Amino acid sequence: MRPSGSPEELERRRTRAVDLLNQGLAPVEVAHMVGVDRRSVRRWNAAYRRKGTAALKAQPAPGRPPVLDAKAKRQIERILLKGAQAAGFHTDLWTCPRVAQLIEQRFGVTYHVDHIGRLLHGLGWSPQKPERRALERDEDAIRRWVKEQWPRVKKTPPAAAPRSSS
Repeated sequence: MRPSGSPEELERRRTRAVDLLNQGLAPVEVAHMVGVDRRSVRRWNAAYRRKGTAALKAQPAPGRPPVLDAKAKRQIERILLKGAQAAGFHTDLWTCPRVAQLIEQRFGVTYHVDHIGRLLHGLGWSPQKPERRALERDEDAIRRWVKEQWPRVKKTPPAAAPRSSS
């Protein structure tokens, strides 16, 4: 799995590790200082000895480049914050199919519904379950009932018989 951080940040970490090794620190100490496994430090050092600083250079991030840029993602987030009804849906519940439809309408980009969750997670959103409550629910009446009626209706456990000490 690719470590987190931009390619430039990862390059700085590798360079710092090799610099610390060149100062005489042990690979275990360097690994602890830069937050990686000792084997990574040894691998970076071996690559540095073979190819020099070129072996530590940043590599482009693997995978297909994102279709939506950061500006478009910020626009999506602003739309999501306004609510699904403001975007033209009947209810205010955002679902992955709805977000995919929104992106296709606004940006002309087709995303598979399964990918929308990853896109939203990258924006810092997490799945939520809507509360299931009746629209007619009367909170004051519920509180009154719990305070006045519930003690009368609930079953209380029988008092425990005193136990002998012998």
